[in-house]
Amino acid sequence: MSATAADPRTLWEAVERYHQLCYWAPEVRETGAAAGLKGFWMNYFATRVAPIGAVPAEVAESLVFYYSPARVSRAIPDAWRFATPEAVVAARYEGIDAALRRELGDVIDAPEIDAALTVVRAAVDAVDTMGFTLAAGWRSLEWPHAPHLALWHGCTVLREVRSGAHLVALRAEGLDGCESVVSQVAVDQAPREWIEDEAGWTPDEAAAATERLRERGWIDDAGRATEAGRAGRAGVEAATDRLDSRHWQAVGADACGRLLDALAPINRILPKDDQLDWRELYDPNP
Repeated sequence: MSATAADPRTLWEAVERYHQLCYWAPEVRETGAAAGLKGFWMNYFATRVAPIGAVPAEVAESLVFYYSPARVSRAIPDAWRFATPEAVVAARYEGIDAALRRELGDVIDAPEIDAALTVVRAAVDAVDTMGFTLAAGWRSLEWPHAPHLALWHGCTVLREVRSGAHLVALRAEGLDGCESVVSQVAVDQAPREWIEDEAGWTPDEAAAATERLRERGWIDDAGRATEAGRAGRAGVEAATDRLDSRHWQAVGADACGRLLDALAPINRILPKDDQLDWRELYDPNP
């Protein structure tokens, strides 16, 4: 099996594509609203952190570092006044179950689902969640019985491992949340809209982060990444890969190759991901 089969980033992209439907499917927003959640962002933050309990805003902010504290605090802890974490988790599973059934149709019973699930279960079992709080929370939940839903559960654990690894790598590089997003845009790994529209940082916060990165030598006067900035971001990605690799190494390259082969036709049916496919989804000349 080729080295690509065991490449952590390639494997993350595969499980991320299966996981990410939960953010955009109307069924997940509808079940969240039925549970009591108010609006897109409350649904997003509450359904993501619910497995670790009714945490305060400060805890949620530390785990979803990409987003501004102001955006998080408008949703958490108010979400827990409207719904318990247990109800929120149940709503997310109910919604994603319905969404996957709608999107996949007859493919939901395809042998590729079972093949992918076998490898994902082995990878989840091999994960060391120390320091990866959201991954530990999701892994603490029972596996759903239906294979397509169990596959989503396992992919969710694995993508939260990647998210936790990325957080560790960014903090080790000395970047805060806003600097993380601004530097990502500067190296052309994300659209500029993410800074304010997606992540919720204000223009003043973004300008201050840009200035700090300029003083550090990562961004030039035109707002483009310098050689040092590109090297720094490359180091973040390399560190993320290292932290996200042990469980994939444990299952082996052959199994990883089988996972990629099984998920490929399934993921082609699912909608585009705004993180992985942003060049296709965002206007390059806004």
